[in-house]
Amino acid sequence: MGESLETHFGSDGRRAILYRPPSSSSAEVRLHQHTLAHLGYSVVVTKERPGLDLGLELLGKGDLGSWDLLICLSSRKAGGNPCISKEDVCHLSLHQKVNIFPEIQHQLCRKEGLCQIIQRFPELQLPVSPSVCLDQSTQFKLSSWSHLLKTVKPHVWKPWAWRHEQLDQTTVLAPHETIFRAEDLSVILKAYVLVTSLTPLRAFIHSTGMVWNPPKRKRFTVKLQTFFETFLRASSPLQALDNMKEAISKLLLAAEAFSETSPLGPKAFHRCSLCFQLLTFDISYGSFTSPVVLQVHGHLHFQDDNYMDFEDQNAEEFILKDTFNFLFSNESSLSIFSEIFQRLYRSAVSKGENYKKELTRCLSLEEINSMMTFIKELGSLGQFQLLFPSTSPSIQSWMREFYVIANPIGKARSVLTQHSSLLNVFEQFQLLDKKAQSHPLEWHSFTKDENIEKPQMPLGATEHKKVVVQQIMNATIEVHCSNDEDIQCHIKQIFTQPHLELSPEFNPKIKDYYSEVPFDVVTVTIGVETSNCQCKVYLHERAGPSFANYPLGLGTNRISMLVVDESPAQGETLITYKLTIQREDRPSLPLFEDFTACGFVQDCGLLIHPEEACGLQPIPSDYIEALSQPELKTCPSGDTKGQWIMPCLSCSDNRTCDWREITWQPHNCQYGVLTKPQLQQCLGARKILFIGDSTNRGMMYYLIERLNETLQEWQKVHGTKFYHNVNGGKTLISYSYYPQFWISPSLRPTFEKALERLLQRSRPLENSGQTVLVVGGVQWLNSNHLQIIHKVLKRENLLNILVIIKTLGIGFHLPVDGVHFLTQRELQNLWKENVIILDTAKKYGYEVVDTFTITMGRYKEFLQGACGCHFHEVVKSKLSKENHLIKIKQSRNHTVGSYFSNQSKLQQQRDSPVNVQSPYHVRGPINQVCSEILLSRMCAPTGAA
Repeated sequence: MGESLETHFGSDGRRAILYRPPSSSSAEVRLHQHTLAHLGYSVVVTKERPGLDLGLELLGKGDLGSWDLLICLSSRKAGGNPCISKEDVCHLSLHQKVNIFPEIQHQLCRKEGLCQIIQRFPELQLPVSPSVCLDQSTQFKLSSWSHLLKTVKPHVWKPWAWRHEQLDQTTVLAPHETIFRAEDLSVILKAYVLVTSLTPLRAFIHSTGMVWNPPKRKRFTVKLQTFFETFLRASSPLQALDNMKEAISKLLLAAEAFSETSPLGPKAFHRCSLCFQLLTFDISYGSFTSPVVLQVHGHLHFQDDNYMDFEDQNAEEFILKDTFNFLFSNESSLSIFSEIFQRLYRSAVSKGENYKKELTRCLSLEEINSMMTFIKELGSLGQFQLLFPSTSPSIQSWMREFYVIANPIGKARSVLTQHSSLLNVFEQFQLLDKKAQSHPLEWHSFTKDENIEKPQMPLGATEHKKVVVQQIMNATIEVHCSNDEDIQCHIKQIFTQPHLELSPEFNPKIKDYYSEVPFDVVTVTIGVETSNCQCKVYLHERAGPSFANYPLGLGTNRISMLVVDESPAQGETLITYKLTIQREDRPSLPLFEDFTACGFVQDCGLLIHPEEACGLQPIPSDYIEALSQPELKTCPSGDTKGQWIMPCLSCSDNRTCDWREITWQPHNCQYGVLTKPQLQQCLGARKILFIGDSTNRGMMYYLIERLNETLQEWQKVHGTKFYHNVNGGKTLISYSYYPQFWISPSLRPTFEKALERLLQRSRPLENSGQTVLVVGGVQWLNSNHLQIIHKVLKRENLLNILVIIKTLGIGFHLPVDGVHFLTQRELQNLWKENVIILDTAKKYGYEVVDTFTITMGRYKEFLQGACGCHFHEVVKSKLSKENHLIKIKQSRNHTVGSYFSNQSKLQQQRDSPVNVQSPYHVRGPINQVCSEILLSRMCAPTGAA
């Protein structure tokens, strides 16, 4: 059977054609090219020819050749030529796939088609807005939609107020005053549905939709379960989801039934058994008690003005990738198919001869292939959920009613038999699949709290980073160079993974390039092809690698590509190309008038505590109210447990949050924020000694800028340095970099020697709290270092000084070239070491700043640096004084709004006034939080801990 199916439906290779109408976007073309190439397809792009359909005769000519997959990209203007005609679909080879069902396109994706379906099945009261027939010359009766007119009540969309709306009111206005006005719509939900077969119908719905409020033109992507649970505030979210699925299924069933009775007949769809179409259903909520379909788009659709912002592009990319991964999986389903049919046969024997006769009828090869494809789909659902066939009794009843009405003496029985066969397969698959979801609201691969993005690479991977990089490059680069000595050295081509759009387009004569990547892209792999085999490329430095995986910090990242001509005739001629990559900040949703507070400690993409909750969690309003009280006590230590808190529309989807208002909030207390005069008085006549790595150095520079309101000098100190001009000369600050990892371990100064040298060079030192020692690093520190601190201070007669331990932090979690890489398990062990450090510090009476807890939930928000561990950077002052505070539109007596308003005031108190004379500024909100806790511990009253 497997061989027969391969012979009839198989293909020798993967060759795809992208058919591009003139109005389609270049970004859409690039996205499809990249996604299909990743799945092993060779891709050819062909453009629409004026006055001509694409036509199979054109598809088989010239550079198009034979093909397996035809993708008709969406036209962004109405009335464009069809990509492929109904007649041509009839003549497709069995292995060829097209992303359009002409009958669906004709019946559902045009208002005229929807109107015809409504008129064809008036008894079924299809959930379609009557407005689809407004422009039609045919007459229709408004009474057909009486079931929709009973509960009209226009109102403004306020997500959190929906639960208070009385949707069962029966105010009835004249139809033309209600149902036909777009401004009366409260909210539109865009649901994305993938149809993989029309006869028999197979359809799947994606877990992500888009919420759109047309009058206010506000929209954002959201998980469907979040929409029904949180935004719609349905009394039964499960029932609300089922109602929407039923509305979509009715229309798809109508299209199937209509195609069976159309003049063309089902022939086209039997011949295109592998065709598919991704649809967008615009569904109205608010004016009617039930979901009402306003329009069906024959492609991914986000809004009518064709402007695709970052959120739209991001949604388009992940839905398209989910779709293609789902459709083009290489996994075989033959063994599961065999097991299922053995089970069905055994079940038939036990149920009697009639059942057995029905079940064991001869199946055509197309039916077998359809069932096996269905089994493969069920095994690779990903973010899709089965929509049809459905076990719902109401859907089953609807289906029978459709075929009684649509085709009382035709092929209804054969189509119903095919549906029944698929349902039998589905039920047996569920029994076989122990991982099958038991709750209809849940999607496969849908974690308990999937509201903070997953990492791009599995953090538990054990492969060495260079192996990973090599595999990536080998999969994407086939380098060709010339041995012709007359060809001068230059870069012939730049390869990147993921693909980067360079500005300007690459030209060997142009040396500087710029590109932008979204927040979720945290690494980029770069390789270069040179013009001559004698030319060598080194990335970043003369001894650097020829290809590498780089971390991309937030903001600006600069990568140098050095081309060296190593031929004997030229010696070593050097050419430098530069690539600047701008990584965008985490996208934030501008807040509506009403919102809620959400908190998190760890990210679901990087679990440090697998047994504890991850991602956004709702925070009770009474807790927020308690935190907003002015008499809130001061935190007793720098490791008080806390969480990140921010305003969101929903705690189930972090894309509905305003990340610009995020704040670190300890439980039931606050860290005192000192004004500049208080800080200057507190640190006057004190000596502050820092020893540690660059993360410690970032906190030191923050302290200097807070005290002086300027940062006059800055350098990446990797030795010892003293700062005498702090606080008008009243505060001495010294710094020693440790560990000096670039020195051979046998020659490297020990921590004990480094600490002794810092103390000696900083003398005279007072054996009291007037001397402050700050020790810490990102991951090198352990409890043994604290024992050494105690031993050295005892020997130097400095046991009474104030010691503050800055604990470990997140970092080294990305597999990048030349940098140590920690797996997820190793990072979890690092947390355990951090706990030991905290306990040991308290035994010695040291203060602490627990930076690990603060940084671990925001592991993607690192700034420049190969370690992925820097949460600060020093930048030119004129580029850094952006005011990231925004005003929140407060609701009356809004507790949550009051909390964030107070936090904004604290932020303004922390921020130094803009000083145009200051050449540098320390930026980084996470470093700011850690540094303010450090200052609070330095200035805590004696005995406060």
